Amino acid sequence: MAEQGDADVLGKKVFFLHPSALIQNQVIEELVQEEFEVYSTKDETKLRKLLKKYHDSIVFANISDGMKETAWEDWIKSVMADSGTAGVGIGIIASNDDTSLRYKYATQIKVSCGYTVVKPPLPPAIKQLVSVLHNANAKGRRKYLRAITEQEANITVNIPMNGTFVTGTIRDISAVGFSCSFSQDPELAKNSHIPDMQIRLKSQLLKVPGIVFGSRVHLAEKVYVILFTQSASPDIHTKIRKFIHSLLQSRIDSELK
Repeated sequence: MAEQGDADVLGKKVFFLHPSALIQNQVIEELVQEEFEVYSTKDETKLRKLLKKYHDSIVFANISDGMKETAWEDWIKSVMADSGTAGVGIGIIASNDDTSLRYKYATQIKVSCGYTVVKPPLPPAIKQLVSVLHNANAKGRRKYLRAITEQEANITVNIPMNGTFVTGTIRDISAVGFSCSFSQDPELAKNSHIPDMQIRLKSQLLKVPGIVFGSRVHLAEKVYVILFTQSASPDIHTKIRKFIHSLLQSRIDSELK
């Protein structure tokens, strides 16, 4: 996850404030699969406080839900005027294209991340949001979103060795691979192929092929980096991205309490 000073490298947090069911279930899902670090919340007061910590974030305000128009305008102006949150990018989302509202936010208030109409069919809106996020450098220099998992329970890898399985702790994971460590070093050789790893992500169990990219020593512990091979099912990548999103969202929910 990107902390406040790391946005250029690790990207920016993208918050959807008062998302509709359509946005929550379809738009956000598509952006997750595009490797953006996306969150949602329906509490504008707590979000504003959190933005002081993550002041390089982007907020898409769904002005068609949650608050009256005057309250939306006040909230957006207050975020833009506060020195602690002035660096937050604001974009407007609406369920219909109201010319007067578009003019107000885009031309008068001058939000930095545009005015997007989200209604079926969704591809045009999603394409516009992706373009806005790319222009805002939302991914930074990273290609893939990574979640640190070493403090989480039940996020492990089982590797078959000599007729049994060796279980390791997954320290971090992305859609292209993960790092892991073992209580007893299995001495995995660089470039060795592991055709049938079992990855446990809480309640999910995924079977996926991998290759040992390399290893390093961290605090006297050997850490292996394992990449998924090209033969891995695309469905595996989709499930891992969904899991990362769910895990990171749960952490933001804790911060918003």
